[in-house]
Amino acid sequence: MLLESLREQVLHANQEIARRGLAPHTFGNASGIDRAGSEPLVVIKPSGVDYASLTPADLVVTDLDGKIVEGSLNPSSDLDTHTLLYREFPQIGGIVHTHSEFATSWAQAGREIPCLGTTHADYFHGPVPVTEPLTAAEVTEAYVRNTGAVIVRRFRSQGLDPVAVPGVLVAGHAPFAWGKSAAEAVEHADVLEYIARLAFRSTLLGAPESGIPIYVSEYHYLRKHGPKATYGQK
Repeated sequence: MLLESLREQVLHANQEIARRGLAPHTFGNASGIDRAGSEPLVVIKPSGVDYASLTPADLVVTDLDGKIVEGSLNPSSDLDTHTLLYREFPQIGGIVHTHSEFATSWAQAGREIPCLGTTHADYFHGPVPVTEPLTAAEVTEAYVRNTGAVIVRRFRSQGLDPVAVPGVLVAGHAPFAWGKSAAEAVEHADVLEYIARLAFRSTLLGAPESGIPIYVSEYHYLRKHGPKATYGQK
């Protein structure tokens, strides 16, 4: 069986989506990529399979063009989004797509999540961006691939670093998050849902959309992720 270790990591990431309540039913998926071989290979959840019944052997291995290399089940219907993001963001090693309640609400409203507090600033360097809606032509031509394309377009147009901004809201759809591994992608998806919930409640309480002062958000982000980071243990 190919990529046994990565399969275990991706299986655990998918199980964590369910355990953390980030996607009801069979919504959502996690994947990981192995870039060490002669060609990159992606391990991803099969389409429509319940999280509780997943085994490592159920996971599907594909190349970056979406061609199945190993697996008897159909890969996730979001495969083309994952593979496009892996091609365009070579820094990332895992992707998680959820339909978590509050992050999806912001996505359906077509609104970015402003940085309203230090919890947000500890993980995202600036607002959580939202994409433009897909056009009718993009949906008809290649909906799933173009979902990835609108994500990349948003990051390119705003000059965003996918390492510093490890997630996005797809307008009218739901969030995607990523990280250096499938495990880190789950953590970022979980944090994204948490800050989406905080931002929703803070906005109801009258928090200004301008958010906290930039010098506060910069301090919090850089103390955790900057070149002279002080957070955590050496």
